[in-house]
Amino acid sequence: MHRNIPFGASLAVAAILITGCGGSKQADPPAGQAVETPAASAARAPDVSAERLMAHVRALSSDEFAGRLPGTVGEEKTVAYLTDQLKAMGLEPGNPDGSYVQKVPLVGIDGTATMQLSADGEAIEMQRGRDFTAVTQRFVPEVEVEDSELVFVGYGVKAPEYGWDDYKDADVTGKTIVMLINDPAVPDADDPSVLDDAMFRGKAMTYYGRWTYKYEVAAQVGAAAALIIHETGPAGYPWAVVENSWTGEQFALAATDKNMGTVPVQAWISNDKAMALFGKLGQDFEALKRAAVRKDFKPVPLKAKASFAIRNEVREVQSQNVVAALPGTEKPEEWVVYSAHWDHLGTNPDLEGDKIYNGALDNATGVAGVLEIARAFKQAPPKRSTLFMLVTAEEQGLLGAKHYAANPLYPLDKTLAMINLDVLNPWGPTRDLQVIGSGQNTLEDVLTDVLADGERVVAPDEEPEKGFYYRSDQFEFAKVGVPALYADAGGDMIGHEKGHGLKKRLEYNANDYHKPSDEVKDDWNLAGAAQDMNALAEVGLRVSNGDAWPQWKDGSEFKAVREASLER
Repeated sequence: MHRNIPFGASLAVAAILITGCGGSKQADPPAGQAVETPAASAARAPDVSAERLMAHVRALSSDEFAGRLPGTVGEEKTVAYLTDQLKAMGLEPGNPDGSYVQKVPLVGIDGTATMQLSADGEAIEMQRGRDFTAVTQRFVPEVEVEDSELVFVGYGVKAPEYGWDDYKDADVTGKTIVMLINDPAVPDADDPSVLDDAMFRGKAMTYYGRWTYKYEVAAQVGAAAALIIHETGPAGYPWAVVENSWTGEQFALAATDKNMGTVPVQAWISNDKAMALFGKLGQDFEALKRAAVRKDFKPVPLKAKASFAIRNEVREVQSQNVVAALPGTEKPEEWVVYSAHWDHLGTNPDLEGDKIYNGALDNATGVAGVLEIARAFKQAPPKRSTLFMLVTAEEQGLLGAKHYAANPLYPLDKTLAMINLDVLNPWGPTRDLQVIGSGQNTLEDVLTDVLADGERVVAPDEEPEKGFYYRSDQFEFAKVGVPALYADAGGDMIGHEKGHGLKKRLEYNANDYHKPSDEVKDDWNLAGAAQDMNALAEVGLRVSNGDAWPQWKDGSEFKAVREASLER
């Protein structure tokens, strides 16, 4: 189901809808549902192997799997490989219908876009990929927008809880709205060199900063097109990621209305072209950015027009989440979920040289982690049931996880926790393990205790401004109230200076993320990934074997949704 409502409202709707998403209801909170950390697991310690992790990664990221794009031979090979591995472990089918898959109906849209941009009557050359990307989520053969007036709407945010409305009462119907990526960067009144923690969580990104939110609101206000200005720092990735991710076939969940409620054109413009636009208009872009971080900002009409033409090839695709179950020994009706996305970006015949997006780190590593944890659990099943889920179409907007959250195979109000694995640590052991979106729920406290047993520590999110908690599959579970943990590689790497891990991640983001070069490297050392998987496996065991249910912490935007679901 596509959401065209602000995030705060979407959580309220989720709280209402959650009773229809999980079968049996739970009249009272479970006994022992306190915030304290669950007791240590009585099961044998997990034993994840770096060698087995690497074997899975090499297989899944090989050219044979053709970049693992949904709806291609890459999906067929991936699903077959994963199903064979899970069967060989002796795990039961995860779907109650007796199969190892959950069907995920998608629509593939392969669009070719052109854009014409003029500033004060003067044309600006726009080349697809280099200067802009434009797609539509509508299941139609073509979309055209002609001579649409441009309006700069700041960050494009409506956030009533912060008293914030970038649109005010401006009529942008049929216009192209131009906006900044990320949240409004509101400076602290007492120290303008830092951000105000009371507004949009200061440095940490909220959902209001995500491009998905901005396109949702663009549809609400009736815009013809939404054009996001790319800046590498606020976006969290270079322009090449936009170019590679937003050209080629795009996917959406199948919808009876053919997605006609979405904004007709979803577009990005490179920073260089945005500067050219504002320069020709005589507009001071930096001054506009400063104005956009004030509550009294009002939309700025621009003496510019844009036209878009998108020609689509549309096809229906029956993609698949791969699921396997390990029944609990004492409470089989209650569940802990481990998840990773199996998909990547496929191939691009227009590229020079290597044309395959192998996706070794993103996310063959996470899939390998789930497989290894599944193998370890099978040796000593915990008290509660475990669902091992490899989801489709994460790269297309978390679609496989979103479909499961709307159509769960097991009741969400009986699902204690979700642990997501997305991009493991390939650079060796660390003294710490980073929690993305730290401070959200008590799974972090369980992890803290697990690491302490091995003389390791939890590190807070090192890049909260990039909003990674909203950018992987755990977000779809969080939105429906299930406490979800997403851990990333630590920065304190053994044998290296402190911060080496962050340095390596930044290098990966700049050089390999969503590029054909994301392949197994000669210097990889998956001992660190195995170390982390053992810790995350132990977290699941302690939750599964303990009395206390994980809880959202005070201040989390997901707390009310969970409480509403458990009161029914």
